[in-house]
Amino acid sequence: MNTAVIGVAAILIVVAGAVGFWLGRPGDASKLSAAPAASVAAAAPAVAVEAVQVNRLAMPQGITAVGSLRSDESITLRPEVAGRISAIQFREGERVAKGAPLVKLDPSVTRAELQQAQANMTLAKAKYDRAIDLQGKGFISGQAKDEAENNLKVAEASLALAQAKLAKLSIEAPFSGIIGLRSVSVGDYVKEGADMVNLEAIDPLKVDFRVPEIYLSQIHVGQSLQMSLDAVPGKTYEGKVFAINPLVDAAGRAVVIRAQVRNQDTTLRPGMFARVRLLTRDAQEALVVPEQAIVPQGDEWFVYRIIDGKAQRAKVEIGQRRGGKAEVLKGLRDGDMVITAGQLKIREGAPVQVAAVQSAPGAPPNADAGIVAAPSAPPPPSKVDAIPAVPAKADAAPAVPKS
Repeated sequence: MNTAVIGVAAILIVVAGAVGFWLGRPGDASKLSAAPAASVAAAAPAVAVEAVQVNRLAMPQGITAVGSLRSDESITLRPEVAGRISAIQFREGERVAKGAPLVKLDPSVTRAELQQAQANMTLAKAKYDRAIDLQGKGFISGQAKDEAENNLKVAEASLALAQAKLAKLSIEAPFSGIIGLRSVSVGDYVKEGADMVNLEAIDPLKVDFRVPEIYLSQIHVGQSLQMSLDAVPGKTYEGKVFAINPLVDAAGRAVVIRAQVRNQDTTLRPGMFARVRLLTRDAQEALVVPEQAIVPQGDEWFVYRIIDGKAQRAKVEIGQRRGGKAEVLKGLRDGDMVITAGQLKIREGAPVQVAAVQSAPGAPPNADAGIVAAPSAPPPPSKVDAIPAVPAKADAAPAVPKS
């Protein structure tokens, strides 16, 4: 009986020792707990993005505005005296020289008035001469002589008036230009001030545009500008500022500027819509990125740089924008790699994979030289081995002989 009890106790001691040895192995519990974390970390894939290298580009400093073209000189011909049109001496749309006769009114009535004024003046002159002679002999008073002199002056004024009316019956071009479309015909009776035809001088042309008052200190007479028009795509015109309105528009807080642009081939016409870029400084090299790389957030601007294969957000200060490019004043350095597509899929510190490298603004297509794409995610490690099998069962205690 004592021998059987001793055998059972020996078996229990052997089993307890084996279990204690297994559970007490250092590192097994940490391996089990670290396995899920390692799997999760390795499971985050790199995000495919497009990127471009920040480069320097010469950009002229300027102010962009919109404006309208105006004739250098523009009038609408109107008669100063009423009358019937007797002749139209131009063809619509043709060039006319300064002083060329354009419209004539019927002069018959005015000529008759002129002849009457000439006759009255002749009579008044004779009476005045006679009064001078008689007054010298003492036959008439000084008052009679003064009246004769006054009548002569009235007659002279009437003659001058008749001559002026006759001259105004012929309407001439006050400057060289292109005649417009007439609204009258021969035989029409026109009153004073009635519109007949417009005359435009279109070489050079004027362009009027507005800029906000905050740029008042940057504008001055003589500045150069570049002008483009939607009606004439692909062509740029040069001009110069020659006048600045001293009055700031209180409604829009803007300053009206007038510039002059040559138009030798008369391609441009008054009234056209113009896009103006007023150059305030000469071209200077500046860091430039595509506009799509900029991520606005409130009143601030950010870009995502690629550093060691990971996305890093950087706050930037933006200057002028031109042609889909934005000038970066602060926040980036020459040669930095910025993401231009895929920003919505990434977060700070996320691994990225450059799927396409765009050409830097103003650089040749192979401007991606020296840019290292972010490495792809390493393959996930092999699964942690399952808990090793329990070691071979300990030899059973020798059978206890039966008593």
